[in-house]
Amino acid sequence: MTGTGDGAGVTTEPVSADGLRQQVRDFLAGHDPASLPRLDFLRARFDAGLAAVHYPPGLGGQGLPRTLQPVVDTEFAVAGAPTNQPERNPIGLGMAAPTILAFGNEEQKARWMRSLWTGEEIWCQLFSEPGAGSDLAGLATRAVHQDGPDGGHWVVDGQKVWTSVAHHAQWGLLLARSDPDVPKHAGLTYFGCDMTGPGVEVRPLRQLTGEAEFNEVFLTGAVVRDVDRIGAVGAGWRVAQGTLMNERVSIGGTPVPREGGMIGPAVRTWRERPELRTPGLHDRMLRLWADAEVARLAAARFRQSLATGQPGPEGSAAKLVFARLNQEITEFEVELARADGLRYDDWTMRRSGEVDFYGRDVGYRYLRSRGNSIEGGTSEILRNIIAERVLGLPTEPRTDTTVPWKDLPR
Repeated sequence: MTGTGDGAGVTTEPVSADGLRQQVRDFLAGHDPASLPRLDFLRARFDAGLAAVHYPPGLGGQGLPRTLQPVVDTEFAVAGAPTNQPERNPIGLGMAAPTILAFGNEEQKARWMRSLWTGEEIWCQLFSEPGAGSDLAGLATRAVHQDGPDGGHWVVDGQKVWTSVAHHAQWGLLLARSDPDVPKHAGLTYFGCDMTGPGVEVRPLRQLTGEAEFNEVFLTGAVVRDVDRIGAVGAGWRVAQGTLMNERVSIGGTPVPREGGMIGPAVRTWRERPELRTPGLHDRMLRLWADAEVARLAAARFRQSLATGQPGPEGSAAKLVFARLNQEITEFEVELARADGLRYDDWTMRRSGEVDFYGRDVGYRYLRSRGNSIEGGTSEILRNIIAERVLGLPTEPRTDTTVPWKDLPR
């Protein structure tokens, strides 16, 4: 286990939890969080290798197991240090960062990683389309290469949908079709797309909850530089698979304490309002509590396995359980609340930048959880992934994987 103390080089001595605590204390001795501007503090923390310890040295980390990150976070929290507000940039931290680190070149890592981690640049995901959701490889957004300096650029035309936080984003993870003359999986290329450039239009999509945290994005002659291409031309599907695996981990594998997450509000109501209890609801409460605890422990075990490498298809199981449990728990909450469960606090149209399950009433949690089985991969697709890649069951017959994309019926 190796690491770096100042971000300038790599030491060869093992770094322990106590060693990390001392690194944080030494850093705080020279960087007072009470007097330094927030962004200056966060930039310095990144440069010191104390942003995310599993990141590589020189890129905010020390190449250590991610299981040591809570040691660093706790020390900074005790000191009252500002956070990078991860809830504002879930796609950047949960999907863009691991994708850039795994598939980006050194220039891209140096250019993007610090501003991504500090939250100066928000990222979104430009994958799904009106005609390509579950069948993502069938997407139609075209990227046409134009020669020029530094590898030239690409002209992109198409429409993306269900794009979270696109209205706040400076960058988007873009998957586009660069070659329509080959089978659909082989003709895709992956880019970092400047969301502030000409030809990029973001429109809100209002949801069942009344908010518009999602968007549709129209790309009309949008120019993407070739230096912003992530991975080789035609290798977009491989890069996208890495992104999607990390997305499912970030949705379903988030660490929570016992009775944390969606089960928390249900348990509090159960304890504080005994007059609402019935024998039938008691049985359901016990089952849901046990299921939530099993899911929490399984997620903890899964996160430990991530310390050895990139996430695999097992992340699909964590996300699948997350969606099912959230929906079952909120259904239980609505029934437990009786008439109050039919009320809804506020259906005002907002362009929200984050999801707040716990600052709203049970009606909001019930409605918003409907999307958990769709976003980040539908539950139906995730069951196929688990069946084929985890259990080794036969794959479904396919007739569209060897035919050029341009010849597929649409």
